[in-house]
Amino acid sequence: MMSNSVIVAGIDCGTNSIRLKIARVDEQGMTDIVPKVLRVVRLGESVDATGRFADGALARVHAAAEEFAQILSEYNVQALRFVATSATRDAENRSVFEDDMEQLLGVRPEVISGLEEARLSYMGAISAFGRDQIQYPALIMDLGGGSTELVLGGDGVDMAVDQVQASYSMNVGSVRMTERHDLYDQPDDANVEAAIADIDEHLDVACTHIPIERTRTFVGVSGTVTTMAALALNLPEYDASRVDGIRLPFAQVEQVDTKFLHMSREQRRAYKAIHPGRVDVVGGGALVLNRVIARVQERVVASGGELNELLISEHGLLDGIVLDLGRRVLRRV
Repeated sequence: MMSNSVIVAGIDCGTNSIRLKIARVDEQGMTDIVPKVLRVVRLGESVDATGRFADGALARVHAAAEEFAQILSEYNVQALRFVATSATRDAENRSVFEDDMEQLLGVRPEVISGLEEARLSYMGAISAFGRDQIQYPALIMDLGGGSTELVLGGDGVDMAVDQVQASYSMNVGSVRMTERHDLYDQPDDANVEAAIADIDEHLDVACTHIPIERTRTFVGVSGTVTTMAALALNLPEYDASRVDGIRLPFAQVEQVDTKFLHMSREQRRAYKAIHPGRVDVVGGGALVLNRVIARVQERVVASGGELNELLISEHGLLDGIVLDLGRRVLRRV
C-alpha cells in the first residue's frame, strides 16, 4: 500500500558548488522542508588542467559536508541521494572525495552520467511550472561549472511533456571555460575568441544529437543563469523570489552577459547579486550562456519558428534528484 508522503533529501555536488535540499514528496509533487542550502566549494578547481582534485578543494567540500550532516541529523530523512557531476567524472583521485563523503554522510556519492544529469535536470525544471506556463517542446539548459546539459522534452502529442526526447552534455561551463581561456579579469579579445570557438565546437556536436529547432520554450537553470537574470533585473542583492519564473528577452540577457564578461573581478565584487564564490567565473559562464542562446535562436528561426526569450528557473538538477528519489521511495512503501 502506498504511503501518503515521504521525507527525502538530495545533495548535488558540481564543479563549483554543493547543495542540499530536504523535502516531503507525495503523489502531487514535493514541498520543501529545508529549502536549497548552497555552499560554493569550487571542487573542480584546476581539474581541467591537472585531472585531479586539489587538496584545498577537498578541504572545502569536507567542511560543507560536515555542515550538511548536522542539518540532516535534525530531520527524519527516509532516504538520501548524493549525486556528483562533471568535475568528479574527470578527477583521477575521485575515490579520496568519495570515501570522505561516505564517511561523513553515510552514502557514497553517485557519479552520474551526463545523460542521467540531463534527465534529472529536466524533471526538476518542469516540475515547477504548470502545463499552461510552458509551450512544448521545452529545451532545458543546465549551465554548470564544468558541463552544460541541453535537454529537449516531449511535445505532449507524440511524446509526453515530462519525457526526454533528446539530450546532450557538453564539457563547457563557467569554471572550465574561465580556467582554460583565462577569462578571470577583463579578458583580451584573443582569449574571448578562443573561448567562443571552443564553445561553438561543442554546440556543433550538440546540434547533431538534439533537434534544437523544435524548441518552443527555452528554460535556463543553474547559478550562472539565475545570477545573470538578477543582474539583468538590476537587483541590489540576489532574491530568488524575484528571479524564479521570469521571462527575459534574449537581447537583455546577452547585453548583461557581455558587460560582466569584460569586467574585472574587482568591478564584479561591487554587485551584491553575485555570490562571492562566483565572482571570478561568472564572466566565463555568461559567455557560455550567450553562445547557447545565439545558437538556439538561430536554429529555431532557420526552421521558420520564433523564439525571443529565456524563462528563468530556480529549479533543476537538485529538485529532480529529490523528486525522483521520493517517487521511488513511495513506490516501495
